[in-house]
Amino acid sequence: MPIIVNVDVMLAKRKMQSKELAEQLGITPANLSILKTGKAKGIRFDTLEAICKVLNCQPGDVLEYIAE
Repeated sequence: MPIIVNVDVMLAKRKMQSKELAEQLGITPANLSILKTGKAKGIRFDTLEAICKVLNCQPGDVLEYIAE
């Protein structure tokens, strides 16, 4: 998939655990895991906004396009 999800990179930079992020977002750790592994088919803008708010980052820090 040419869209890469870098949530794990941002978590490491912020020294935050996935469980803590999931709690702050109000989603299950399983759903966050699906997003982190790139298995999600899409992401809602409000979820992306919440991730950026909690991690204090921009959408481009979380999502990356790599041509195949």
